[in-house]
Amino acid sequence: MNLFDVYTVFPINIIKGKGCYVYDDCGNSYLDFYGGHAVISIGHSHPYLVKCMSEQMQDLMFYSNSVVNKLQEKLAYELGEISGYPDYSAFFVNSGAEANENALKLASFHTGKRKIISFKNSFHGRTSAAVEVTDNPLITAPLNCNNNVYFSEMNIREVESVLSSGDVCAVIIEGISGVGGIRVPENDFLTKLRRLTTQYGAVLILDEIQSGYGRTGKFFAHQWSGIKPDIITVAKGIANGFPFSGVLISGIFRPRKGMLGTTFGGNHLGCAAALSVIKVMKDENLIENANSIGEYFIKKLNSIVSPLITDIRGRGLMIGVEFAMPVSKIREMLLFEHHIFTGYSGNNILRILPPLCITKSEVDCFVDKLVDCLNKIR
Repeated sequence: MNLFDVYTVFPINIIKGKGCYVYDDCGNSYLDFYGGHAVISIGHSHPYLVKCMSEQMQDLMFYSNSVVNKLQEKLAYELGEISGYPDYSAFFVNSGAEANENALKLASFHTGKRKIISFKNSFHGRTSAAVEVTDNPLITAPLNCNNNVYFSEMNIREVESVLSSGDVCAVIIEGISGVGGIRVPENDFLTKLRRLTTQYGAVLILDEIQSGYGRTGKFFAHQWSGIKPDIITVAKGIANGFPFSGVLISGIFRPRKGMLGTTFGGNHLGCAAALSVIKVMKDENLIENANSIGEYFIKKLNSIVSPLITDIRGRGLMIGVEFAMPVSKIREMLLFEHHIFTGYSGNNILRILPPLCITKSEVDCFVDKLVDCLNKIR
């Protein structure tokens, strides 16, 4: 049997990771400025995480949600405390897409409606409802085209004109759009969006799957604007590479038995991983590090003098560098000449999502190598 060939892959076999570095089967080391799509929050193979997961594996990896799971209860408490949402409830699942599926389902249950407002260039996942609210027809099958979604510009007047129809179930927006090009919603836009969704009885869902978990220098990106959404979805950095995610649910929703469900979600091993991530984030001040190193990083990038760079944007350690040329050549040069992993958005945007433990010296290394690449291209 062969693999179903849907990924474009680099000819590099990564077999090990430690901190902000990964290593291939030939012994080469690579500086990781992408973290597997922002998944690696506390660094590769953090010893405390490895210890906690190893100990949990010896006791119990999984049992179903038909029994008490004290690890889930502890994780919900710790997540509420570190995130600033102690009065919300948590429902744990397996992936960002599944978290968004459940968020949308909750909103529809709550309002009795089905219409959703999403935004141009958004990405919310590849499963049924999640891909329907994703603005990419190339990954949306006919099965997922149900005419339930209005894709708006990030324009508050346009959003209000749709909300005023009275048939909108929810508005879903990313804290910062990742796949869409590291687009940061204006604080004023989010404040007005919160007011309008309340006014028109629509649920506000903040997709913090990529932009959450300390990446922007606050626990959630939307916290820079001071708003509180009705539902928040989290994944990626929550368990540092172990498949895990969650839905944070405000008190306006009332649970009923059987309303939501999952086989593997909230399993014991995943909870152990997620709990260890929170402890490391606190002990090593990683949210503060993301904020300070992010400011330093963006300042260093802005100091580069090159006609090839057209824009630099982002918050914390979620950064996009836009170029006046396709970014593929720059990525390949960084990877194969300098052994640095990066990501991309669209054709022209370099997407930078390093582990939150990155240091100034590693940022300096990255910037120096990027300048070297640009000088060679010029």
